[in-house]
Amino acid sequence: RKSTDEGLDRDFNSLDNQREAAEAYVTSQRGQGWTVLADHYDDGGFSGGTADRPALKRLLSDVEAGKIDCVIVYKYDRLSRSMLDFLQILRFFEQHDVAFVSVTQQFNTTTPVGRMTMNVLASFGEFERDIISERTRDKMRAAIRRGKWVGGTPRLGYDVAPEGGRLLVNKIEAEQVRGIFRLYAESPSLVAISQELNRRGWPRKSWTTKDGHHREGKPWDVANLRRLLTDPTYVGRVRLNGDEYAGEHEGIVPRALFQQVQNLMKENRRTGGASARNTHGALLRGLLRCSACNASMVHTWTRRNGRLYRYYVCSQAQKRGWSTCPSKSVSAPEIEKFVVDQIRVIGRDAEVRRHTFAEALRQVADRKKTC
Repeated sequence: RKSTDEGLDRDFNSLDNQREAAEAYVTSQRGQGWTVLADHYDDGGFSGGTADRPALKRLLSDVEAGKIDCVIVYKYDRLSRSMLDFLQILRFFEQHDVAFVSVTQQFNTTTPVGRMTMNVLASFGEFERDIISERTRDKMRAAIRRGKWVGGTPRLGYDVAPEGGRLLVNKIEAEQVRGIFRLYAESPSLVAISQELNRRGWPRKSWTTKDGHHREGKPWDVANLRRLLTDPTYVGRVRLNGDEYAGEHEGIVPRALFQQVQNLMKENRRTGGASARNTHGALLRGLLRCSACNASMVHTWTRRNGRLYRYYVCSQAQKRGWSTCPSKSVSAPEIEKFVVDQIRVIGRDAEVRRHTFAEALRQVADRKKTC
């Protein structure tokens, strides 16, 4: 195994050197009937911190099939740097009567001393890996404090520079981001705005990974929208463990607008967002359900040509897609008018009024008894 793919294209690389040493060891044991298998189990460019490696999986499959009597490596950490993975693999070898030999460390698992030494060395290998990881994290934290981009999922409104390490403004997406902040400032409802963004066809960030895989932007939901609206990246800042530092990138949202949105979100958390959720006076808010999906219907709105349109949308369709619900959405004014008209009809029935009045008196009397 070799952690990086650097130099693997050479005529004689690290993997060749490791196999040559292992073959020499097998030759020295030829008197005991040892022979070298023709198959190569080479994991070039794979970290020893994971067992999810193609050649290792193939090796374990052949061990299970009884094709191998002894596994030989150049050094023990070529098998794994993880203590847990290492011990699990050795246990697997033992279950199938397969020995393990490390050429340069001159021991094998056929003896008690060899097994003890193997465990000790595996512990040091894992310790070394943890130290390297800690150094990497320290380096990343230092870079963030200097305002640098250290990787992760790119933000909507930005692209990662070709050389990496910094963000570049994507002008088209930046305008969308400012539009999202303005929408929330106008009507602070995460549910309504996430639905409006999906209706407009404004998905989340799409990008291409370093290895060329395209990641298509997915629809918005409340959690992702909240994450965007509270991200200091959009005012040119970076965050680390709750602290913020000046970033090297350019902010794309005016600070006044960003702060206004933060204040509104704080207010909604304090009041439960009651005022925001019923900005447009939805009469059936929290009452209407989709009979087809047996799911609640939430109030939302949109503007077209300066005119306000209100709807009640099936929450199931919102989460799983429009095709999953036959109802999808209904016009808010129409369904509200229908309900109000039905209530008016009921109110004209003298018998219903008499029963309603009697029930009200009974409830008042019951409350007086419990006081």
